[in-house]
Amino acid sequence: MKTSTDDGYQTGFGNHFASEAIPGTLPEGRNSPQRVAHGLYAEQLSGTAFTAPRAENRRSWLYRIRPAAMHGPFAPYAQHRLHSDFSAGPVSPDQMRWSPLPMPETPTDFVDGLYTMAGNGSPDALHGVGIHLYAANRSMQGRYFYDADGELLIVPQQGSLRIATEFGVIDVEPQQIAVIPRGVRFQVELPDGEARGYVCENFGAALRLPDLGPIGSNGLANPRDFETPVAAYEDVEGEFELIAKFQGHLWRADIGHSPLDVVGWHGNYAPYRYDLRRFNTIGSISFDHPDPSIFLVLTSPSDTPGVGNMDFVIFPPRWLVAQDTFRPPWFHRNIASEFMGLIHGVYDAKAEGFAPGGASLHNCMTGHGPDAATFERASNADLSKPDVITGTMAFMFETRAVIRPTRQAVEAPHRQRDYQACWAGLRKHFAPKG
Repeated sequence: MKTSTDDGYQTGFGNHFASEAIPGTLPEGRNSPQRVAHGLYAEQLSGTAFTAPRAENRRSWLYRIRPAAMHGPFAPYAQHRLHSDFSAGPVSPDQMRWSPLPMPETPTDFVDGLYTMAGNGSPDALHGVGIHLYAANRSMQGRYFYDADGELLIVPQQGSLRIATEFGVIDVEPQQIAVIPRGVRFQVELPDGEARGYVCENFGAALRLPDLGPIGSNGLANPRDFETPVAAYEDVEGEFELIAKFQGHLWRADIGHSPLDVVGWHGNYAPYRYDLRRFNTIGSISFDHPDPSIFLVLTSPSDTPGVGNMDFVIFPPRWLVAQDTFRPPWFHRNIASEFMGLIHGVYDAKAEGFAPGGASLHNCMTGHGPDAATFERASNADLSKPDVITGTMAFMFETRAVIRPTRQAVEAPHRQRDYQACWAGLRKHFAPKG
């Protein structure tokens, strides 16, 4: 038997939510009564230390048909394209770019379609990220997945995803994102038959909204635009498998029922989605080009104030009106490292070669910026008119530590080994007497 409520969402970011698929499921006045309504089990899912400050503490109480402890022993599961090994060998300072990850030729679901591109830190150190692509052409059938190493920021690029979680169902399409907290079990269906996109696996502190500072109380991503699912549950028995990512490796266990059997829950540790098209972009209306931090959607803070373990930045449609200014992103070198992807359209700093589904990597202090064609066009643009950028959505995973590409990414057939050629056409304009 499979039962769920009508699809729906609760709005807000970091709120204490409460949801039940059957009325009367949630206990009143206590979290773990002697007997839970409807013969359910009470289980707490903690995403932070018990003693974390109240403002930082993340946990939810789940009222479920069977406890999460009920499954067989785990054994190694072979999916060699997904891992957390970023420590081997030197890292080249080269700029790198990849074409989209090819769609699989055989039936492949979300878990088997994950492909590790790069990362830093480690799950056991509780800092850093893993950066993955996914390409899948089959829904997850008879299997469920959870990641004990980090929370998952999923960025669809092609095809929508229907993500059934312990907390309810999240539907996401390109230009939306989903965040699945560390440890939450889920299953991915492909309504469009195939799907491709990006995943940032955050080993550090949970993603949160950045402070706005001088911007004030409004702008960037608004808390009310984040959506958390309502309770839905599956009461299904059968021969299923549970896949876990733990300490960089995949494991599988037999499980005789669907683990998505939570009838009601309350707390502030839950999956959510956000529509990137609702982002309120901030920009200059006088001159010069502000730093890309004005495009910050979510941040995972580090132990250094003001420095993110990972920042998620987007480059959405916007107006550029700055006067006497080179309007596209300028040439730059950063202490931070950048992994960039393109969801839709054309990125305004690249004339060609950076396709939707593709990716680029610019590491610490490696120079990068607009290609030759973009530079020439922007240098001669008529600045009396605004430059209205439409039909685009690019993003960036930015980290304080060097992003180490995996061997399979460096050697991948879809890597563009001539990427540096995009700057070869930049001409010398120096005229000391001009």
